Amino acid sequence: MSAYDLVVIGAGSAGLTAARTAGRFGARTLLVERDRLGGDCLWTGCVPSKALLHAAAEVQAGRRVGAYGFPAVSGAADLRATMIHVRQAIAAIEPHDSPEALRPFGVEVAHGPAEFTGPRTLAVGDRRVSFRYAVIATGSSPALVPIPGLAEANPLTSDTVWQQSELPGRLAVLGGGPIGCELGQAFARLGAKVTLVEAMDRLLPREEPGASRAVRERLEEEGATVLTGYRAEKVDDGALYGPGGPVPFDALLAVTGRRADTAGLGVEAAGVALTDRGDVQVDTRLRTSNSHIYAAGDVTGRSAFTHLGGVQGGAAATDALLGVRRRIDDDAVPAVTYTDPEIARVGPTADEARARRGEKVRVVSLEHDRVDRAVVDGRTEGFTTLVLSPRGKIVGATVVAPRAGETIAHLATAVRLGWTPSQYARTVHPYPTYADGPWHAALTDVYARLARRQGTIGALLALRRKLRR
Repeated sequence: MSAYDLVVIGAGSAGLTAARTAGRFGARTLLVERDRLGGDCLWTGCVPSKALLHAAAEVQAGRRVGAYGFPAVSGAADLRATMIHVRQAIAAIEPHDSPEALRPFGVEVAHGPAEFTGPRTLAVGDRRVSFRYAVIATGSSPALVPIPGLAEANPLTSDTVWQQSELPGRLAVLGGGPIGCELGQAFARLGAKVTLVEAMDRLLPREEPGASRAVRERLEEEGATVLTGYRAEKVDDGALYGPGGPVPFDALLAVTGRRADTAGLGVEAAGVALTDRGDVQVDTRLRTSNSHIYAAGDVTGRSAFTHLGGVQGGAAATDALLGVRRRIDDDAVPAVTYTDPEIARVGPTADEARARRGEKVRVVSLEHDRVDRAVVDGRTEGFTTLVLSPRGKIVGATVVAPRAGETIAHLATAVRLGWTPSQYARTVHPYPTYADGPWHAALTDVYARLARRQGTIGALLALRRKLRR
């Protein structure tokens, strides 16, 4: 039986980071993957979706060039050519996650399904392996909501949509969360007639209401139909049925949630408990109910983001092998919806902060018609919102703008370090950029506080003048 310091099961973002971290420590490390290294992010998530969004944005830009004196393009895009671009992007990034790329770290890679056979042993095909510690990083898969006829309709999911080569004439998107909005906008820009269906009363219900409105308005401006408050009751004969009437489609894309991948893993034999939702249950150190086994990434239900999964993977490996605890501040983890405009947020929304901290939470908002870069780009529909604690610290922020995901990084630092707006404003930001939005929002709060102290400041100035005479 082969013995390892750390066995990592799953080679997505969390698993790859855990394995590389352990390898850097000089630990004997085995990475087990049943399919392809790279996980959802490389094959069905971040990389292909952003490549598709880029291609769709280029098509949309071609339709808008008439405003600048060039002939505008019209008609639908060739989805086959678009998917070639998507596959090229995957192929360019794939080598970074390959066994060859892991070899310099001393990481051994085994292909095949893994199954625990005991608290500190597992099987990988015909191999039997023992370990000091293990990290479960098997990720998650699309889950369908229990709507009659939905499964029988064999809908596309975020995993299978990449196999399409023909653009559907009518595409119904079931689910108005980040993935539904991103893919819905992409296919609408490519030329499909898209209907986006969301059961809640607005798209992106976890974001600020203004962000939801901005995305809806842009989708409708670009020809998509948005139905909110629409609870689908059944799928039958090429249509969704609900109280708002039927939604006919040529293709149906269901993006209604994900489920942790633990089937066949043998968690019972390892003494690893699952939550009621089927996620691997972990404590604040990412340890499972078996203290020798950790879990990281989507499989825990605590991470829906590649960047957070990677951080969790590194933290789990560090805790297991060195006993060094790395606290992950979930409130300082940024989230981005890559629609146009992008929605970037860190920390709670204004309503969430008030629910946690009371009505003394303050909110500072700045419309982007006061951001010069937005003005020259003709993109003033966005805004910046800063959420301030009763003590005046930045605890949350939302930016709605092109490339908002780039802007949010500095605000994530502000949330993690507990900066006040005046501390944030001390950093000089480049001009003209969309980062001016958060900077000017912070300055708005600084100037407001100065105005409230105007009498005191005036008295001090008068005293200084008197002393100088």
